Amino acid sequence: MTELLIIKPSSLGDIVQALQVATSLKAQRGDLRISWIVREMFAPLVRASAAVDQVFVFERAGGAKGFLALMREVRKTKFDTVFDMQGLLRTGLMTSRARAKHKIGRSDAREGAGLFYDRKVPLPPEGRRSHAIDILLEFCPMLGAKPELRGTLKFRDVDSLNLKFAEGRGGARPVLMFPDSRRAEKKWGGFKQLTELILREDPTRKVIWAGSNPLPDRNAFPPAQFLNLTGNTSLVSLPALIKRADWVVTNDSGPMHLAAALGVRVLAIFGPTDPRLYGPYPLTAPTNFVIQAPIGDLKLLTVKDVYGRFQRIRMRLAKER
Repeated sequence: MTELLIIKPSSLGDIVQALQVATSLKAQRGDLRISWIVREMFAPLVRASAAVDQVFVFERAGGAKGFLALMREVRKTKFDTVFDMQGLLRTGLMTSRARAKHKIGRSDAREGAGLFYDRKVPLPPEGRRSHAIDILLEFCPMLGAKPELRGTLKFRDVDSLNLKFAEGRGGARPVLMFPDSRRAEKKWGGFKQLTELILREDPTRKVIWAGSNPLPDRNAFPPAQFLNLTGNTSLVSLPALIKRADWVVTNDSGPMHLAAALGVRVLAIFGPTDPRLYGPYPLTAPTNFVIQAPIGDLKLLTVKDVYGRFQRIRMRLAKER
């Protein structure tokens, strides 16, 4: 059995992308056992991943004492290889403290993290203009695997969750929206109006808002057609909720990457960030769609633009069936 330690503490989208790479490694290397260092807030999702065998929790607020306690736990295992997929000073220090034959990191690592690696993975042919997943896939050849996605991203206990509350009339799949984003400039302000248009068009449709931060809806929509789960969306239930959706409409965010990874149809709304580098992967997938704001400013992207694009995509897909 080959013991691999992946260091990727955050953030949600980055972790989802790294989980896809871990899934591919497991699919190509049947002898692989994967351990993972992750921040406490994202640990439930990594624990639920079928690709991960052991989780070490990094509590960022624990300071130096917490860091040393974490590394004492990590050092109980002798790893064959460590992959530092984050490439920052603290993950470089984690790499240096882990017991492993090979310590491998990113060639674009920052904050001096590269000093702690004995090997660095090359960037893809497009260099830093590559998609984030393509950059992480370059770790695969270090274990004799091909730099491509294989296998299916799976989470334990997804099918055991009862999500009947998410269904529309007659069991219709909902439109799942994630109106929030970590950065204000990536947060589009038209989700309320978009919800109104979708519900007006189809009274059997149900729209669900989800996310970690609470966003008020002021009881603007009929309860039978709308459910607000913002501030009440657990990471454990997130994959199941996304898999239940007909569509996911979202800002550039972690849930966007998870929806794309699970093969659910996603309409991603982009502002200043480049979807060619950070969009749903791959952009050519028949389930991935992007609309980008004029000159990268989400304030210039109207509800009419987004709703019109959503309608045109749905009509085209209906004709192709």
